[in-house]
Amino acid sequence: MAGGAIVSTGGGKDYPGKLTLFVFFTCVVAATGGLIFGYDIGISGGVTSMDPFLQKFFPEVYRKKQASDSSNQYCKYDNQLLQTFTSSLYLAALVASFFAATVTRVFGRKWSMFGGGLTFLVGAALNGAAQNVAMLIIGRILLGIGVGFANQSVPVYLSEMAPARLRGMLNIGFQLMITIGILAAELINYGTNKIKAGYGWRVSLALAAVPAGIITLGSLFLPDTPNSLLERGHPEEARRMLRRIRGTEEIGEEYADLVAASEEARQVRHPWRNILKRRYRAQLTMAVMIPFFQQLTGINVIMFYAPVLFQTLGFKGDASLMSSVITGLVNVFATVVSIFTVDRLGRRALFLQGGTQMVVCQVVVGTLIAVRYGTSGIGSIPKGYAAAVVLFICVYVAGFAWSWGPLGWLVPSEIFPLEIRPAGQSINVSVNMLFTFVIAQAFLTMLCHMKFGLFYFFAGWVVIMTVFIALFLPETKNVPIEEMVLVWKRHWFWSKFIADDDVHAVQMASNGSGAPSKA
Repeated sequence: MAGGAIVSTGGGKDYPGKLTLFVFFTCVVAATGGLIFGYDIGISGGVTSMDPFLQKFFPEVYRKKQASDSSNQYCKYDNQLLQTFTSSLYLAALVASFFAATVTRVFGRKWSMFGGGLTFLVGAALNGAAQNVAMLIIGRILLGIGVGFANQSVPVYLSEMAPARLRGMLNIGFQLMITIGILAAELINYGTNKIKAGYGWRVSLALAAVPAGIITLGSLFLPDTPNSLLERGHPEEARRMLRRIRGTEEIGEEYADLVAASEEARQVRHPWRNILKRRYRAQLTMAVMIPFFQQLTGINVIMFYAPVLFQTLGFKGDASLMSSVITGLVNVFATVVSIFTVDRLGRRALFLQGGTQMVVCQVVVGTLIAVRYGTSGIGSIPKGYAAAVVLFICVYVAGFAWSWGPLGWLVPSEIFPLEIRPAGQSINVSVNMLFTFVIAQAFLTMLCHMKFGLFYFFAGWVVIMTVFIALFLPETKNVPIEEMVLVWKRHWFWSKFIADDDVHAVQMASNGSGAPSKA
């Protein structure tokens, strides 16, 4: 089979070089783009559970919330306008990701991050000063544009800067920053909820300007990746940058592979049309299915609406916010676990183990809720019982945080050849944002109508996605991005879509013959 001698069972060739301090710090700065996404995920659920916020913008929800335990607990937050406040950001991010693909390709990854941070900054100011629902939603749309640009560029930047054998670890820095953003937001919500004057929600929303400022300023100091420099016609700068980020003079082999990939990409005039070609069927499938499945794990039910969900389960005020802080802490620490295991155990092992763990926990949580509330939604949960619910939700969050959380961003960012990379990442982000929007807009209504069955619904999807990974995703750890086509060529299913000529360029570069010839 073509390429069999090139890609070893260990993953692929290991270029000379090391993890330099320069690469480490640039990756940390770039990964802070995840803070704006994480902060927003964490802040919205806490704010929508605060009484002064609900009284000002959503009085109908506030009245339902004040009802006694004799009312239907499943339905007290069911309000389309409230859900639109949360979900509008993700619809804006979806649209923005298509424009971000062009900016990322033409101007480089760093300017896409800068534009995203700046737009997010304006949105944060508008939300903090909001006087009506319209101001809130316009602010959310601006936040969404920022998220769309950052999510488009950061994972690609990290994958291109990192040495192949450490790409997983460095790329998961993005997911780690998302989880730190979520945790910071939950801690801030816990503190601002205690402000007696009732303006705590304004502080929570306005403080989104802090992570936005970090990525906006940080991006100005980031270097371009060698891949981006080659893509934009600066070969000598690309060679110098590759030498600097690898910390060695022996970059000839890796540079030749980058040039080969760049030459191939330069002949592609229409990446959006090209990604539909038969030879890219595997990458296109993963660009759609992985973000689709990531949202159907049910994680955003926990992260968006954690305080609302815990209040629905009978936790009061500060207790619900504190429970979401606990899940936020678990999220951060479990993501750290994935950083140190993803390049050792591989992507598939984490996907399969995490999926199994999530299924078990969702079934248990659904059953615990069913026992106390049944289908009527009337009842209450004693303290010990509530602690058991939080425990299993935490174990579920841990399973997500070392599998579908980081890998949902890592795997799509590392599988695209340069010629379709911006288009592929744009599809990945837009599908992610589309289904994030759908879940955010529909969850409270689904909870009202499906009740405890909602947890079984998500558990069923996790079973499907775990089987999908087992059958269709090959292991990608330690494989240079430029050689990834050889991994698909060896796969039992995807090999039928890739002709021998499609891997000719990679073989030519690998054998040291320089730029590829076109078959």
